[in-house]
Amino acid sequence: MVSKGIGELTLRQKIGQMLMCGFHGTEPSEDIERLIREEHLGGIIYFRRNLTEPAQVAKLSASLQQLALANGGVPLLIAIDQEGGMVMRIDQGVTPIPGSMALGATGDAEAAYEAAKVTGSELKAMGINMNFAPCLDINNNPLNPVIGVRSYGGDAETVGRLGTAAVRGYQEAGIAATVKHFPGHGDTGEDSHTALPVVPHPRERLDRLELAPFRRAAELGVDAVMTAHVLFPAVEPERLPATLSPRVIDGLLRQELGYDGVVVTDCLEMNAIAEHYGIAEGAVMAVEAGADLVLVSHRIERQQTALDALVQAVESGRIREERIDRSVERLLALKRRVASAAVAGATLAPGASLATEASQRLAERIAERSVTLLRGEAELPLDPAKPVLVVWPEVQVGTEVDEVLARRETAGYWLTQLNYQVREERIGVEPTAEEQARVVELAHDAEQIVLVTYNASFSPGQVELAKALAALPKARLVVAAARNPFDISALPAGVKTYLACYENTPFAMKALARVLAGELAAQGKLPAPLEASEG
Repeated sequence: MVSKGIGELTLRQKIGQMLMCGFHGTEPSEDIERLIREEHLGGIIYFRRNLTEPAQVAKLSASLQQLALANGGVPLLIAIDQEGGMVMRIDQGVTPIPGSMALGATGDAEAAYEAAKVTGSELKAMGINMNFAPCLDINNNPLNPVIGVRSYGGDAETVGRLGTAAVRGYQEAGIAATVKHFPGHGDTGEDSHTALPVVPHPRERLDRLELAPFRRAAELGVDAVMTAHVLFPAVEPERLPATLSPRVIDGLLRQELGYDGVVVTDCLEMNAIAEHYGIAEGAVMAVEAGADLVLVSHRIERQQTALDALVQAVESGRIREERIDRSVERLLALKRRVASAAVAGATLAPGASLATEASQRLAERIAERSVTLLRGEAELPLDPAKPVLVVWPEVQVGTEVDEVLARRETAGYWLTQLNYQVREERIGVEPTAEEQARVVELAHDAEQIVLVTYNASFSPGQVELAKALAALPKARLVVAAARNPFDISALPAGVKTYLACYENTPFAMKALARVLAGELAAQGKLPAPLEASEG
């Protein structure tokens, strides 16, 4: 329940409501407590650094909400990027829902709805009331380094149909859904975490492709829209990224698409904003453009800088207080709908899992239907009478979209469960010359090899290893992509059999093993083009 109205808030408290911040640790930090207590902070974003298992998360959420209610009476929006698949900030004690492109490979909107409803219910039980999902980016550029399998596919119909189904699922579970990254981050060759990308297409193409899923979500009444730190010269000729552009937020999203819900920025600490504009100016420009909620995820000094800059902008007359009031009214209205879940602070037993038999079966069924055969069938099934060499790439350096997770239930693990004799060799996703040489030496005596790739189209070392294995005269080689399916474009013609799994999660790898063993047919259909499309 939101117990304060906008008329009871000071200017600084109203601006505090417009900020969402992150912190380090699994308990509230002194800095985040101070922001809530003294600055009336409106929102919290969780990352993997904050989360261990459901009981801990529920306790953390409850303590943060209690602090907010004791110091002003307005509950927090508590958000997370729980997209499923390869982007899950918590994966212990919850259902391992497959990611967007795995769902896209099934083409099943009802499955997308059910999956989102499961995730939403689990988030609600942990006191989280806002999910920064789903991605409505259309990934029609195989060289996109940041979206990839986070997209449902490469066409507007698939992304719009499955994405709006997911929105319904989250919101029916009592969670604020957030579609991202408006107006579309799918056709970029750069990552806005590190650069300032551009989508150069004419307005007609944007209307037909990039904007179409967001238009559907706006018509549906999605709770929130997250902006992209991307240049769209057809809409904004002044070389302003969408997050800072009045023509994009106020003009395109508000006026043309008729959207009046909450607009949240992607994190202002990403280099696309921080290195080009600075945090203080970026926060002010985002609000001037029409953003309601400013996201500063990591550093306390930057969070304080953003808050102070916004207060100064109003006090100096640069931003009218009426403009602040419109945003705060939207935020309070959203909190009235979703904040009660977090205020309740559900108590969970330590070690308890939120996953049910039904939710696990749903996730496994989606994974089984998603595996896609893109090249050849001659090498399948593998011969159970002969040993198999499995080469497994391990993510050893994390990014915003790559979690460092030691997977126990790998492709080799699941083949072993199916009574295959397996040797699994682990390498980095950027394998060294020594790692490549070790694998090739082992492969000389192997008759069956399964090479699992992980974004090989961005990894020369994985491509070189694939070429060396494909050149071996006696080995039966199967390649399976455990993230982007676009790896196939970088592989040699000697790879006769190629499967796409879209993620390296346990259920995806179990489904892969069953396909390799002939227990399961590869039923998925590739939902994105293997070559860049002009739309």
